Amino acid sequence: MNTLLSRLKTPEGRLAVIAVLVFVLMASLSPERFLSAANLTSMAFQFPEFAILALAVTVTMLTGGIDLSVVGVSNMSAVVAALILANVAGPELAGSGAVMWLLLSMVVAIAIGAAAGLFNGALVAFIGMPPILATLGSGLIFTGIAVAITGGSAVMGFPTAAAWLGNGKVFSVPVPLILFAVLALAVAFIVRRTAFGLKLVMFGANPLAARFAAVDVNRLLLKVYMLSGALAAISGLLVMSRANSAKADYGSSYLLLSILIAVLGGVNPYGGYGKVVGVVLAVLSMQFLSSGLNMLQVSNFARELIWGVLLIFVMLVNSQQVAALFARRRMS
Repeated sequence: MNTLLSRLKTPEGRLAVIAVLVFVLMASLSPERFLSAANLTSMAFQFPEFAILALAVTVTMLTGGIDLSVVGVSNMSAVVAALILANVAGPELAGSGAVMWLLLSMVVAIAIGAAAGLFNGALVAFIGMPPILATLGSGLIFTGIAVAITGGSAVMGFPTAAAWLGNGKVFSVPVPLILFAVLALAVAFIVRRTAFGLKLVMFGANPLAARFAAVDVNRLLLKVYMLSGALAAISGLLVMSRANSAKADYGSSYLLLSILIAVLGGVNPYGGYGKVVGVVLAVLSMQFLSSGLNMLQVSNFARELIWGVLLIFVMLVNSQQVAALFARRRMS
């Protein structure tokens, strides 16, 4: 019992309670619709898009930085993949040929995402730009590139195989959900079980100590932002597959949502602390809330107002909790 209570007092334990409470509340307000198999399946298909973006924001936030270009990277990468599928492969292509071109477009999109992250990392590491300004500006550049390539219109006309990534199932489990689970486990392993992850957290907690510990900070930041860009590209591929199209302005509200999820998940915006399990619980809480508000016919504008207020509230609470946590660690 004492062990259970101590776990509930952690940020992740509180998040688990919040997720359960939000689920119960929304289920009680509209049990027939919220608890239906169709709605639960729909949620499993929907949330991986912005949940993967939240993972991208999380890895940069652990360094004390942030990546505001994730949506721009996501759309630019998806647009390039869509152009390959529509103009090179063509909608009539089927069978192994379609699968080959789908895999090739995915590899190209992820490479473009990593290259965009490399650009962001270079701005932060070598030029010394603040991450918030560097990625805000680069995000506009990436969006502008996508607009220039497409003329601002949507790219459509993919092989049928392209729909599998965002709409398919494996043993009745949605593919996007499987993909998010794999990526979440991979990011958690990287952060907690690898030398790169330990250096990342060390730098976020104390940049000066990391430098004195002979950590190659510039190389570290390049890798962090490349990882963020690759994750953003994967999210873009999911959006492209689910919508059967790609456009420069898809997912415009996902930036605020991904930042909110990272902060709600207990990631310290100043760096040095955060767990992927907290981000996963925050994703579930936000999806339950979003789906419930949608069923209650709450407008998108009111929804973003609620998210903004929640973001500020969580930051106020978490900043005090994180400060207390670091104070306890210093005393011990």
